[in-house]
Amino acid sequence: MTEDVVVRPMTAGDLAEATRIFRVAFGTFLGAPDPTRFRLDVRTIETRLATDPGTAFVAERGGRLLGSVIGMDWGSQFILGPLSVDPSCWGQGVARLLTAAILDAADQRKPALVSLFTHPGSPTHLRLYESFGFVPMFLTPVMSKPVGSAVPRRAVSCFSVLPAAERAAVLDLSRDLTDASFPGLDLAREVQAIEAQHLGETILLDDSRGLAGVALCHVGAGTEAGDGALFVKFAAVRPGAATEFERLLDGIEALAAERGVQRIIAGINTGRRDAYRLMVSRGFRAGVVGVAMHRADNPGTLRPDLYIIDDWR
Repeated sequence: MTEDVVVRPMTAGDLAEATRIFRVAFGTFLGAPDPTRFRLDVRTIETRLATDPGTAFVAERGGRLLGSVIGMDWGSQFILGPLSVDPSCWGQGVARLLTAAILDAADQRKPALVSLFTHPGSPTHLRLYESFGFVPMFLTPVMSKPVGSAVPRRAVSCFSVLPAAERAAVLDLSRDLTDASFPGLDLAREVQAIEAQHLGETILLDDSRGLAGVALCHVGAGTEAGDGALFVKFAAVRPGAATEFERLLDGIEALAAERGVQRIIAGINTGRRDAYRLMVSRGFRAGVVGVAMHRADNPGTLRPDLYIIDDWR
């Protein structure tokens, strides 16, 4: 059924159709009233292709695009997704071809861990990824909370205001920070993408020991956040640093208020149970719930002592 399907690297010329398929596929699966208008204010395919063109692929048949997949290279951890296939081609093996292509690209970069977010209530999704060696881990609620009127004062700095001469040193410090949670974990590419594509802001939290936390935030329409939202793509403090995590959350809320958005969106895996409970105590509530899957069977950053927010969708 897939003998005539070609999988190739995505180009800028594929963006419009790949984005349309992404909207229709996820809108259909999630039961949106009009799948063609699903998350029109959000840009995911576009931002990730610009961030790392070597991790984006499309499947086509006779010049017609059937689906796409994108990955995110976070150093020692490679994130697979989103993967989307036109609903008219579901069940024809296209997703399997795209999965194989993105895993080949991941293997060339030699990460210690490949991870993804998928739907725990879908046996089809679970079987597909398990067939490639992925193991289900813990649930990942995508949480949100409204930005209230009583927000804390912002006691953090921002990457965008740093002089150019200081940015490389700060990126090195951020690598040291994330390396403490999972050796080789590196979000520098994402920080630079936020800056280069004007997607939002990277918050920097300092203490007496130096850089204590980072939060990579997309803000508003045309980013991965969407209209009226601040989306925490990744945030971390040192292992066990609950107080610093609360300070980082304060900084995120203050930035959201400054930017005039109405809600904060943040995915957090329940394997980091203390961080999850702390976010619940601050008013974050789950919307979509996914399950994290890893290849191989390695906890990675899904540990109780870690205070990390990340969204692999």
